Amino acid sequence: MPSPTTMTVQQLGRRIGVPDAPAIIDVRIPDDVAADPRILPGAVARDFRTVVDWAGDFAGRDVVVLCQRGLKLSEGVAAWLRHQGIGGEKLEGGFEAWAAAKLPLIKPDLIPPRDTRGRTLWVTRARPKVDRVACPWLVRRFVDPTAVFLFVAASEVAAVADRFGATPFDIEGVFWSHRGPACTFDVMLDEFGLRTSALDRLSLIIRGADTACMDLAPEAAGLLAASLGLSRMYRDDLAQLQAGLALYDAFYRWARDAVEETHNWPVSRTA
Repeated sequence: MPSPTTMTVQQLGRRIGVPDAPAIIDVRIPDDVAADPRILPGAVARDFRTVVDWAGDFAGRDVVVLCQRGLKLSEGVAAWLRHQGIGGEKLEGGFEAWAAAKLPLIKPDLIPPRDTRGRTLWVTRARPKVDRVACPWLVRRFVDPTAVFLFVAASEVAAVADRFGATPFDIEGVFWSHRGPACTFDVMLDEFGLRTSALDRLSLIIRGADTACMDLAPEAAGLLAASLGLSRMYRDDLAQLQAGLALYDAFYRWARDAVEETHNWPVSRTA
């Protein structure tokens, strides 16, 4: 049994992708990163030698620290965080245990450059419906919890991307967009290496709703209806995005945990 200051890979795997997921700090040394540069979903890299300088950035958050094998580096950094009043735990077995469990690992070379505050910046067309809410949900939950999304006039997406250093998505002619029958959400799953059974199930629903192929999944029509309803409820795109994140949180938890559950009330009727 792990200690109260240790989290297993199975425990962390269950918490990634949900709204209250802990911050994940990767303190592997450069040689270990060079040997396998992939990162855990949502992880940020920090130098264990300067923990005194950056520990305060995680105040008020639960934190999981990982090094290559879950030994001295993550143990020491987690202890320092606790000294600072931050809920720090180490990942049991470290990066090697996570990789051995074949849990998702992201290809970091495709993560956009971060701004001076450590955030990735994305831009797309205003008035989102399906893909332009689903993709921000995926990025926030699995790639960069601090990501910033700009919604602008369709004609200005490219110019805003150029002037503000943002990454465009879900418009024609860019890397992060539809490819054949695949919608942008599918492309992000493939390129980031985030294919899991739950996300695969969710991707069918999103693709069906986004491309009017309702036969892909029976839930697609419901997602489309909810998405269009949200677009009518909110004039502000960011307010709509915030509401939409909760919608996708619910669909994800269903896809991960509840697909076999049914509901029927009343169970029976008598004459």
